[in-house]
Amino acid sequence: MLIIGIAGGTGCGKTTVVNKILNELPEGEVGIISQDSYYKDTSHLSYDERIKINFDHPRSIDFDLLTQHLKDLKNNKTIAQPVYSFVKHNRTGDTILTHPRKVMIVEGILILTNPELRDLFDIKIYVHADSDERLIRRLKRDIAERGRDLDEVLTRYQNTLKPMHTQFIEPTKEYADIIIPNNKHNTVAVDIVKSIIAQKL
Repeated sequence: MLIIGIAGGTGCGKTTVVNKILNELPEGEVGIISQDSYYKDTSHLSYDERIKINFDHPRSIDFDLLTQHLKDLKNNKTIAQPVYSFVKHNRTGDTILTHPRKVMIVEGILILTNPELRDLFDIKIYVHADSDERLIRRLKRDIAERGRDLDEVLTRYQNTLKPMHTQFIEPTKEYADIIIPNNKHNTVAVDIVKSIIAQKL
C-alpha cells in the first residue's frame, strides 16, 4: 500500500489536487481519508462550548485514532471512519466503512504536524497558496456549505486560523517531499505524483 499525505493551509486547494490525481487513476484502487473526519468527539460539550473550540490546533484532532486506522488499513483490515458535521461541530455517530486500497490518500491541514502519522506516509505533499486566495476560498465555502456568516468566518480567521497557520501549518512545509504551488498552470508537480502512483500500481 502506498500512503500519500496531502497538507496545506485552509482553502489552499488540497481537494483540487486530490481530484486531479484521482481523475487519472483506475477507479477503486485509491481510497481517501480526510483529517476532518477525525476531529475529536465533543458530545460532552454544549453547542455553545463547541463553537469556541480552536479547530485549527493539532489538539483538536484525534491523531491516535487516525494513526491506528491507517495502520489497520496497511494490515489489510477494513476500518469504520467517523463522520463529522461542520454544522454541529461534532461527530454524527455514523461511520463509513473504508476498505484497504492500493493507494490511500490522507488529506488535511494538520496531518504533517504529527510525527507518528508523518512516518506512515510514503509521499508527503504540501499545497501552497497565497493567503488572500485562501481566505477568499474559505469565506465562499464556509458561507455556502457550512452555514456560517461573514462576521463569524472573518473573526475565526483573525483569531485562530491565521495564527494557527503561522504556528503549526506553514512550518510543516519542511517535511514535504513535494511542494505544489496551487495555480491553474501547475500540472508538472501533479504529473510527477501521478507517475509515482502509476509505477506503484
